[in-house]
Amino acid sequence: MTAAERRYRLLELLRHASDYINATSLAERFGVTRQIIVSDIALLRANGNDILSTQRGYRMADAEARGISFTVICKHSPDMVAAEFYAVVDNGGRVENVTVEHPLYGQISAELDICSRYDADDFVRRALAAGASQLCDLTGGVHAHRIRVRDSAARERIITALEELGILYTQ
Repeated sequence: MTAAERRYRLLELLRHASDYINATSLAERFGVTRQIIVSDIALLRANGNDILSTQRGYRMADAEARGISFTVICKHSPDMVAAEFYAVVDNGGRVENVTVEHPLYGQISAELDICSRYDADDFVRRALAAGASQLCDLTGGVHAHRIRVRDSAARERIITALEELGILYTQ
């Protein structure tokens, strides 16, 4: 199989997948290294394919991912992460990413794709299990999230919920 054929089959697999597929399982399926899959995904994205990449793996952006995108800036302690995510997903939103402004490196972002309480709990559980610090730990708790909703009513509900938690950063 040529590289072009592999990328075509990879794209078709992602288009028909109902859940995330991690790079390791894709590498095994195609008989290549994980790094080749990562490179293939980068090339597919560069060619305009809307592929999401999260800690759980890859998937195509779907119709649910369309809608209104907006950014909020939050500040809170690490023990408020789950509450922050719940405020978004319980009000019809999806936390697409997190971004911090680092004094040395500039903007640092990570894709999250948190769209349910299960995803939020899984994120917190995995962070604790790994003993990993979060990006906002680099900036005293200040961070931004790109959030996607279906309509402006959901946007307003999320902003209100974050304000009520006292974590919407308004410096």
